[in-house]
Amino acid sequence: MISFEKSEAIAQMQYLIQTVADNMMRPYSRHFDEQEGEIPWEYINFMHTAMKQMGAASLVPQPEKEGEVKEKKGQRQAYQLMAYTIEMLSWGDAGMYLCTPRGGLGSAAIEAAGTPEQKAKFLSRLNGDDPIFTAMAITEAQAGSDNSAIQCRAVLDEATQEWVLSGEKIFITAGHKAFVDTKGFIVVWATIDPDAGRAGIRSFVVEAGAPGATITKKEKKLGIRCSDTVTLTLDNCRVPFENILGSPTVEPSTKGFKGAMETFNVTRPLVAASALGVARAALEELKRILAEQGVEIRYGLPRQKMTNIEREVVDMERMVRSSWLLCLKAVWMSDNRMPNSLEAAMSKLHAGEVVTKVTQKAVELLGPMGYSREFLIEKWFRDAKISDIYEGTGQINRLVAARQLLGYSGKELR
Repeated sequence: MISFEKSEAIAQMQYLIQTVADNMMRPYSRHFDEQEGEIPWEYINFMHTAMKQMGAASLVPQPEKEGEVKEKKGQRQAYQLMAYTIEMLSWGDAGMYLCTPRGGLGSAAIEAAGTPEQKAKFLSRLNGDDPIFTAMAITEAQAGSDNSAIQCRAVLDEATQEWVLSGEKIFITAGHKAFVDTKGFIVVWATIDPDAGRAGIRSFVVEAGAPGATITKKEKKLGIRCSDTVTLTLDNCRVPFENILGSPTVEPSTKGFKGAMETFNVTRPLVAASALGVARAALEELKRILAEQGVEIRYGLPRQKMTNIEREVVDMERMVRSSWLLCLKAVWMSDNRMPNSLEAAMSKLHAGEVVTKVTQKAVELLGPMGYSREFLIEKWFRDAKISDIYEGTGQINRLVAARQLLGYSGKELR
């Protein structure tokens, strides 16, 4: 049975991350928001060193070693630890959290769909002396929420036994850090057979320095400005044969697109955790400012005896807490190796809506103070909306959840 009690390991990690958020993130949030593109190397180097010293306690669950005794069901807490960590880091600053080395969507993709050999090869690099970033490239100009419309092509060169990738990927989070600032890698989604539709979609690990792969644009954004978002152009980019995640052939029995999509069952609840960190930050700051103005929230009263502000704040707390419980259920299921595509989609959908509503309401209740750059409320309002967009928009996750609940296929419910 699921337990919402924090383990000692999680409590210790929270204490450490709280210290980082208080001292290395919050004081510099405004600076890195205004200096878009500047890299917070002090934070990056500290986090890399700290996680390296903790070994397995990183933002990416480490693969089980050959011969290692697997944990008993119910004992694994890797994803729960990640959720608590990411929530606290995003409470500090969501943009800076996205600059955390080692972990990333690329690492999550390898963890979800890679072979033991691929996990050992690529994830072990995260423990090196220098910080490394990873990213994942899915979106294309004509393939946003509909990943099955991907046109980026991967062709096997029989003579050299290399995959040749061609196409353009947009809106890649941390792509510049992974490909230019550090010697990391980007997991690129491409099709090995356009006529096969979803069955032909595969993921490929494209390492920094790969010939034919170039970062061609950096976006200027509404929020999370500390994190880079880029375009990757692939012009006959060559990668080793073994860098494909999944089967190199199109067969009915292979996971293919479904295997690649399993990455989202891991990452969507973690995006939800990030969103709720921002929501909690806004809620706590709102309550602090209200208290300074002499406005206290009287809990336990019937709603009709509360002031409008009290009702609004209590409703915001209810949304944040209920969404957090849903997030915890989704990551608990990941830890227990249970199918969680429904819970992953629901947690991401709910948290994306909650953080948008909570931050907007915080600005609204504070009026000019909320709109002023004197406080971080307006920044969190700008940071919030991305949580409802990336890793599958709210509309897409609503479709995913509806299909699961009603038993419809993607063709039947679009």
